[in-house]
Amino acid sequence: MKNLNKKQKKVFIRILVSLGLLAAILLLTKLVQLPQWLEAVLYLVPYLVIGYDILIKAGKGIKNRQPFDECFLMAVATVGAMALGEYLEGAAVMLFYQIGELFQSVAIGRSRRSISELMDIRPDYANIMGEDGQLEQVDPDEVEVGTVIYVQPGEKLPIDGVVVEGASTLDTAALTGESVPRDAAVGDEVISGCINLTGLLKVRTTKEFGESTASKILDMVENASSRKSRQEDFISRFARIYTPAVCYSALALAILPPLVRLVLGLGADWSTWIYRALTFLVISCPCALVISIPLGFFAGIGGASSAGVLVKGSNYLEALSKVGLIAFDKTGTVTQGVFEVVGVHHSPLADEELLEIAALAESYSHHPISQSLRRAVGHELDTARVSDVEEIPGKGVIAKVDGKTVAVGNGKLMSMLAVAATPCGHGGTVVHVAIDERYMGHILIADMLKPGSEQAMTELKALGIRRRVMLTGDARSAAEETAKALGIDDFYCELLPQDKVTKVEELLGEKQGRETLAFVGDGINDAPVLSRADVGIAMGALGSDAAIEAADVVLMDDDPRKVAKAVRIARKCLRIVYENIVFAIGVKLLCLLLGAVGIANMWVAIFADVGVMVLAVLNAIRALNVKRL
Repeated sequence: MKNLNKKQKKVFIRILVSLGLLAAILLLTKLVQLPQWLEAVLYLVPYLVIGYDILIKAGKGIKNRQPFDECFLMAVATVGAMALGEYLEGAAVMLFYQIGELFQSVAIGRSRRSISELMDIRPDYANIMGEDGQLEQVDPDEVEVGTVIYVQPGEKLPIDGVVVEGASTLDTAALTGESVPRDAAVGDEVISGCINLTGLLKVRTTKEFGESTASKILDMVENASSRKSRQEDFISRFARIYTPAVCYSALALAILPPLVRLVLGLGADWSTWIYRALTFLVISCPCALVISIPLGFFAGIGGASSAGVLVKGSNYLEALSKVGLIAFDKTGTVTQGVFEVVGVHHSPLADEELLEIAALAESYSHHPISQSLRRAVGHELDTARVSDVEEIPGKGVIAKVDGKTVAVGNGKLMSMLAVAATPCGHGGTVVHVAIDERYMGHILIADMLKPGSEQAMTELKALGIRRRVMLTGDARSAAEETAKALGIDDFYCELLPQDKVTKVEELLGEKQGRETLAFVGDGINDAPVLSRADVGIAMGALGSDAAIEAADVVLMDDDPRKVAKAVRIARKCLRIVYENIVFAIGVKLLCLLLGAVGIANMWVAIFADVGVMVLAVLNAIRALNVKRL
């Protein structure tokens, strides 16, 4: 009982009391022959203990002219059974119905737990320095952009910002589903929702509380239930038509056969047909469908969120399960987006010497290529050796290093200086180096693959994804090498953002059957494509506003393997939903037929309603278990 809330505990106590009373009355009736009126009164006590709230809800539904729901079905069926003298069956139906409702409530509570854990990222306060030099706790909504906030060990970061003082380790598990902490130091961007584990951090806020990552994620998750799948929409429409239909069918079953029997000169046998009609009502209760299908999607979304996969609605979970084509952005999605030196070619100098000369010439540039050259050297550069630096836009840099004229840049720079450059046969960015107008070789710089990219492509192929495509603005050589390394089926290079949208529209025209197309991007410059695809997946979107706004599915870390995991989660969820639909409808149709011809009694009806619901709910909450997917 420790996992039950206050309301659930009350229902559980009522179930125990009612069960105890029924057992006692049943034993008493076996030992003593009681008058029928006394037996009815005795059974009425546990019936009212367990079912008074259902009777009240049914009465309110009739009063509000919306009677056709499961409470109405249960009330009519059990009151009718009691009126026919089937006291034990009437009380038992209500008892087992309440057991099923409690079970459903507990299951939903369990599936909400993963969402609730995500909601723990919501910060309660922010620390700022008061006029008296003491820390004050204020509402995060009151903190303006640019304010320095203090985050102590054990506290949640309330607002996105940049570390201006201190160093610490941050727990991002609530956001990414990963247990490995991340380090934060001066100059690093940090996002709300992370937990500061070790040192004191001073953070200058860069956003308002309402625009911070935690707020956006919470808003997205809270609104996920408003975006329903086709199955949920079908069940909602089905229940509105189905419940009145079975009520009128039960009424016809109670009245028409006796009237026909009277016309034929036979006894009407009203009690038998009314009993069958009441059994028909209990069997027909749509609880298993109405409860288990939305619960299956809810559990799927909850399980996905615990793995760092945020799905904006069950309709996107459904679309994700049918993915047959996946298009990937390159930089920052399947690659790290960090340029590294991967080789030095055709140089008469030692690799280390050429790298140092090139890095010195580029030492005053802030270009990513310049930074990668400096990182490759691995030690501090003596910039006093450099003079007369001239940057040639779109071509490179010319500078004097140790009194010699050094030119570092692309082929256009070499052509301008009339230096014959040796072409490179490898994909990547080629940096040519000339000293005193003599060619000294080239340095190859490439965007490194993410560690999990190759495995991600292998897993997607194993899942039966028909086509994996890469869309990139990079040159053909770099794109071709990346696609070859990853085993991608096809690639399109040198694309502008609008070209990517055009290409995705072409791919949408290549879909087969009911399959969908997913686009995976880094969520910053891919917003138009994320919106255009059937399913937009933002990967590596920790802190990215564009990802949270434009994508349908947000992967909260940089691991490409999460794409395959998201597809597996979606497929498992949809498989469970279809299992429940087939099982619930199949059992109910069979039992309805048996009930109509008099083979099934009220105990069979209890199984067809409560038993099927419990089994369907048990099956639905399997969608929460995603660790082994």
